[in-house]
Amino acid sequence: MAATTPLYDTYMRAPLRFERGEGVWLIAEDGSRYLDFAAGVAVNSLGHAHPHLVEALKAQAEKVWHLSNLYEIPGQESLARRLTAVTFADRVFFTNSGAEALECAIKTARRYHFARGNPEKFHIITFEGAFHGRTIATIAAGGQQKYIEGFGPKAPGFYQVPFGDIAAVKDAINDETAAILIEPIQGEGGIRTASKEFLQELRALCDEFGLLLILDEVQCGIGRTGKLFAYEWAGIRPDIMAVAKGIGGGFPLGACLATEEAAAGMVTGTHGSTYGGNPLAMAVGNAVLDVVLADGFLEQVRDVALVFRQGLASLKDRFPDVIEEIRGDGLMLGIKAKVPSADLLKAIRAEKLLAVPAGENVLRLLPPLITTAAEAREGLARLERAAEAVKSNSGNAAA
Repeated sequence: MAATTPLYDTYMRAPLRFERGEGVWLIAEDGSRYLDFAAGVAVNSLGHAHPHLVEALKAQAEKVWHLSNLYEIPGQESLARRLTAVTFADRVFFTNSGAEALECAIKTARRYHFARGNPEKFHIITFEGAFHGRTIATIAAGGQQKYIEGFGPKAPGFYQVPFGDIAAVKDAINDETAAILIEPIQGEGGIRTASKEFLQELRALCDEFGLLLILDEVQCGIGRTGKLFAYEWAGIRPDIMAVAKGIGGGFPLGACLATEEAAAGMVTGTHGSTYGGNPLAMAVGNAVLDVVLADGFLEQVRDVALVFRQGLASLKDRFPDVIEEIRGDGLMLGIKAKVPSADLLKAIRAEKLLAVPAGENVLRLLPPLITTAAEAREGLARLERAAEAVKSNSGNAAA
């Protein structure tokens, strides 16, 4: 039987087709307007068709699209200097995606120990519920069986422990341990936040045992928590960090950031990327930083996040049979549902609001960072109507 589409059947797509976007709104082919609190899974950090990003991309497109890393690319130097100036890092490697940024982070950590004469140190401790990408190495790092099954033997060198369990982390450390890898906020895993104390304890363990601390800030970075990067809330400094999604504002872009010491083993020929750091991506990445690093921008994110948090807490109080818990920080929020999250998502979409499913029966709300307080309240009103519809349907079903 012939397939109805020539595409791989790997996605469960909603029957929605969008043709354009304006700020926090997406407009479907039939003209319907949807409030986009999915943001391409935290990718469209500055919403849709942001004029500064559009102009940067158009201007660069008229010059040169691709050069390869055989030559110097001024945009790379500029963006790398700006990133290192506002973070812990001294070195940056540009990629096209979060998974590639994680691959680079993993290789950087392993190469660090190899260069120091300890090739046996290549094991990385990760956490249950994690999601680090869909390459062979990153699905092994995440450790979730549903992503590993059917793709041959699990790539060696990763060991999962319970999220938030510092005793389990310490017990897992041995002579082969190279690093600890963690998302400060698990996205796919259900918007589970690592406490400041836990991140501080991980930093202390890494210092005690000579390990590298790798942070996956692919989803929670670039302002999503109200600071440029989530690690800042804990007052720590990682050794290596993977970044993507919001840094490109919708254009494919990722980066691996590292200290001078951690990156010391990554010498000429040890890693590369055909498209990584291309001029188009660099133009957009620099434009994103222009906006996110502007005075008052992150303060506005924190202010709007407070509106969201208070509104969601009120919804939880008013719909205890629908909403079990509100999770997350900044504009990376989760609703743990008491009803099937698919039912709540269906009701939300009926209100022309977009959200993202996650693990543990959670729906993610990932609004663009440019969302205003008025737009936040509009989204909360739509969530309220959706919760009311689910509550009514549940009541009717029970009757």
